[in-house]
Amino acid sequence: MSNNHKQLVIGAGFVGLGIAQALKEAGIPYDWVDASDNIGGNWYHGVYETAHIISSRKVTEFTHFPMSKDYPDFPSAQQMWDYLNMFAEHFDLKSQIELNRTVSYVRPIENNLWEVTFANGERRIYKGVIMCNGHHWCRRFPKFEGEFAGEIIHSKDYKKPEQLRGKRVLVIGGGNSACDIASEAARVADKSVLSLRNSVWFLPKSFAGVPLVNIIQGWMPEWFQRWLAYSIIRLTFGKHERYGLPKPNYRIFEKHPTLNNEVPYYIQHGRIIPKPAVNKLDGRWVEFCDRTREEFDLIVCATGYYVAYPFLPPELQRVKGATVQCYGGSFLADYKGLSYIGWGQVRGGVGSIMSAYAPIFARLLKLQNEINIPLGLVFREMGQSLPKTHLSDPHQTFRQLKFLNLFFGFLVKKARQIDKRYPEHQNQPLPYPQNREDKMLITIK
Repeated sequence: MSNNHKQLVIGAGFVGLGIAQALKEAGIPYDWVDASDNIGGNWYHGVYETAHIISSRKVTEFTHFPMSKDYPDFPSAQQMWDYLNMFAEHFDLKSQIELNRTVSYVRPIENNLWEVTFANGERRIYKGVIMCNGHHWCRRFPKFEGEFAGEIIHSKDYKKPEQLRGKRVLVIGGGNSACDIASEAARVADKSVLSLRNSVWFLPKSFAGVPLVNIIQGWMPEWFQRWLAYSIIRLTFGKHERYGLPKPNYRIFEKHPTLNNEVPYYIQHGRIIPKPAVNKLDGRWVEFCDRTREEFDLIVCATGYYVAYPFLPPELQRVKGATVQCYGGSFLADYKGLSYIGWGQVRGGVGSIMSAYAPIFARLLKLQNEINIPLGLVFREMGQSLPKTHLSDPHQTFRQLKFLNLFFGFLVKKARQIDKRYPEHQNQPLPYPQNREDKMLITIK
């Protein structure tokens, strides 16, 4: 089926919804698919039932569609999914989406077009493909020495407290999910141990009754943001050493922040036992790097996710670590029509960022229609470098987007000038692999 005048949006989570709404607003034709049976992405199928957002309602909501005033500062997973459904209904987006549609392969073909193959064997041709398939689904597990006689799961597989009740639980990881699950285990499990390969900075979710992300403002330089965060930590928790934790060996904001008040609280009450990294497994016993041993029934690996695009050919696998090697946050310099969206982690809420970025992205797609070369090549020729990290300061991102919006006319002018330098550009077509088996089909949610 040919849809060579359309874009294809993959994924209907927070990012996919924001992009779809912006495309509709801009009058850009698109198809939209998701492998799940409903919209909402991670908030529909991926989080545990007791989860709450760590950023505040104010920065998480779409700016042009505020959450209900009845919502708390930190809405629950159910409230977030309800909100995303209200967003979709308000902008009449649901009629556009095809659910239970798994993408199995995406490849460039002649005339700068893209062939998309679905799990049922159907193939379609599109002008471009916008990948919003998220980064909280491709589980990353640590490698262990030895064997464990109990159960090992990933935090993605944790859904409710009953999975922990009455068990001796080891949680591995220092991120927000790890700390939430360790705190839940402190309430319902027989034992809760939190294994940290490296100590993390614990930031409170609120200070003086105000969500922390609302306190740090855009006018503050980064050094002042760090100083303010350090001061709040010291006033709230004191030194990490007081909890039996070594001082973290990195500066605040160099890693994705861990906002959690409960772990220090439960450590002080003896309900969470902090331990260093796991050394080896031995039946029901786990030996840690400090040579201490503990007995467990369940290990929860809250060890993060890979940024993955399994439906792309090797030539388009541009992920380095957790960072996609693209320009303008989304575009390649050598292929036109492929967009990587939502792979980064912003220090704050995704809704406000998407509200600012999605309309600009729609303008960029219209510009892409006017030139022959990839937008990534335009950004590269204008001096932009490839990203070195997947983390971003939201305030800096807002400033960059505001600058781009103000000087979009200049970008258009430069893009047309650069386009003239490469009159022969064409995407390099790639063949469909003959031996691609069904087992390679991975559900993208």
